[in-house]
Amino acid sequence: MQLKKADMECVVQGIIETQHVEALEILLQGLCGVQRERLRIHEICLKNGPNLGLVASEVRLLCDLEQTEPSWTVRHIGGAMRGAGAEQISVLVRTMVESKVSKNVLRMFYTLGYKLDHELLRVGFSFQFNRGAQITVTVSSVNKMLKLHATDEAVPVTPGIQMVEVTAPASAENYTEVAAAVSSFCEYLAPLLHLSKPGVSTGVVPTAAAAAASLMSDGGGTTL
Repeated sequence: MQLKKADMECVVQGIIETQHVEALEILLQGLCGVQRERLRIHEICLKNGPNLGLVASEVRLLCDLEQTEPSWTVRHIGGAMRGAGAEQISVLVRTMVESKVSKNVLRMFYTLGYKLDHELLRVGFSFQFNRGAQITVTVSSVNKMLKLHATDEAVPVTPGIQMVEVTAPASAENYTEVAAAVSSFCEYLAPLLHLSKPGVSTGVVPTAAAAAASLMSDGGGTTL
């Protein structure tokens, strides 16, 4: 396994009631002009406690179950950017290392001393497009496994609620412009949901029902 060098990404998250997801999809379709991609990701979170003076580490193994031959990716999310500059922008900027790996990767991490912390199944869809930055919008229900690796028996963590995440790759040279592009795009989604830095709970927005009804009635035919 060979990891790519560390990259950066800009990210915001929010939640939406499942009953309004179809309206959100219509809005995203109109904004992006591309077809959605189905999403079914088995996510395994592994942790390695402090050992021999090393700090604790966490990695996430992602298995794309939508592929004919399931493919694996390992992702390590680093620390968020701090300081006055970070406080002044509305998105989280963090380091992230990601690479494709073989199906034997789980065994390898167990050998290295990592232990299973939790696993999830994310089911939904995503849109990928360029709008001032290469933006990915993911809408998914988050499900927990009742038995080890039993994705077919997964149950929703929060029934009736789905998670929305907007991400865009960035670098130390352009993160300001990427963050601005992500913030600008999120304004179009504001009637349906509020997106903020991960860990900042904002709940559902009161205008969601009316906005969803409007989108469903006109079919979201206007591209902004």
